[in-house]
Amino acid sequence: MKTRSQTENKAGSGALDMLDGPLLRNILLFAAPLIASGILQQSFNAADVVIIGRYVNRQALAAVGSNGPIINLIITLFVGLSVGVNVVIAHYIGRRDERGVRNSVSTSAVLAVASGLFLLIVGQLAARPMLELLGTPHDVLEMATIYLRIFFLGMPFLMIYNFGAAILRSIGDTRRPFYSLLAAGCVNIGLNVLFVAGMGMTVDGVAIATVTANGVNAAITVYFLMREHGAIRLDLKTLKITRIELKKILSIGFPAGLQGMVFSISNVFILSAINSFGSEASAGSAAALNYEIYSYFIMTAFVQATVAFTSQNYAAGNIDRCRRIFRLNMLMSVVGTVLFSLLVLWRRDLFISLFSTDPEIYPYASVRITYVLVLQFIACSYEISGAAMRGLGYSMTPTVLTIFGTCVLRLLWVWMLPRMGGGFRELMIIYPVSWAITGSAVYLAYLVVRRRAYAVYDKNTPTG
Repeated sequence: MKTRSQTENKAGSGALDMLDGPLLRNILLFAAPLIASGILQQSFNAADVVIIGRYVNRQALAAVGSNGPIINLIITLFVGLSVGVNVVIAHYIGRRDERGVRNSVSTSAVLAVASGLFLLIVGQLAARPMLELLGTPHDVLEMATIYLRIFFLGMPFLMIYNFGAAILRSIGDTRRPFYSLLAAGCVNIGLNVLFVAGMGMTVDGVAIATVTANGVNAAITVYFLMREHGAIRLDLKTLKITRIELKKILSIGFPAGLQGMVFSISNVFILSAINSFGSEASAGSAAALNYEIYSYFIMTAFVQATVAFTSQNYAAGNIDRCRRIFRLNMLMSVVGTVLFSLLVLWRRDLFISLFSTDPEIYPYASVRITYVLVLQFIACSYEISGAAMRGLGYSMTPTVLTIFGTCVLRLLWVWMLPRMGGGFRELMIIYPVSWAITGSAVYLAYLVVRRRAYAVYDKNTPTG
């Protein structure tokens, strides 16, 4: 029998009932603001790339674009912890445990600030050594270092937003994080134009604009949480870490973050290989990468929906609903990514020109769009399957499989490529190959985990 949660945790103005009602409609209501939020969040960096590409030069464009994998490598572990926040709070909501919700919100807030300060320090110390280690072209290195160090000054803001948005997503609220990002995106673009086009600054200008926008984003998110009702409300006077909730958040979030780091590590080595083809390849790859990230945010919206909806419904005993949640999110993520990638492929010259009019980068950008973006839908197989497992409380399994299916294979490919005389096109092929292998393994693991999780629940939980 379904259990409808009546807890006051869901009294927030943006809350969505994930336990009852039509699933397709509710999932779309949840996912649509997330897709828009992801597009806006990526637009922070895309705006940097567009302004730099049009008002400065190719080297500055490569400097900004080449930092993406490094930034992801350093912050993904901590951003992954926000997945644990989402799952743990959603489980408590499904069980109508308001004390657990309050403790989780408080613990998450402290963890966000601590993570942000730690990353700020790491970024200042590791920026140039990491760029040098990756073989960043000499004519790009100095500007890339400046951008990266300034960017990491805003890490506390970025962590506060990510953890705060995870708290809101646990009650089905994806609209207010979108409003926050919309305001921050306007600030970012406005300051980019002012600093670079108006004041003649280069990478330092776009980095300062991004940090300022992240600060606005964090402030708005905290404001929303402080004005929330019920157990989900953030009370700055009573912030503390609760050991039980911290352990639960880490048990789910750490493997999720580790999986993100695995991808980032492999992408960092691929970036090093891309850099070996020169600044033209770096700039072309950076331009095409923006569209992959946009496509990925379509996928991620349904990944987050899978986590949130599965977490609440599994805790409430709605097993049949959990099965439908998986099928619907897998279908919509595949359809969404395919439609977007075909649109970009159809007008690739136009989309590339939005970032740079330098004809030397076009061949590299076009190859990446054709071999990576168009086939990115394959990644839905492991992203949605892994999200469903995390919603059921199994987070380490998809992480282990991802390590072997992506990191090991990609590193081997990068090592073998120059020995086989492969070029840029052959380098890009590793993406769909690794997605297919990882997806097959994670989906099969999901089938096993699902059977075990549902059997345990049926055995230990009364249904009537």
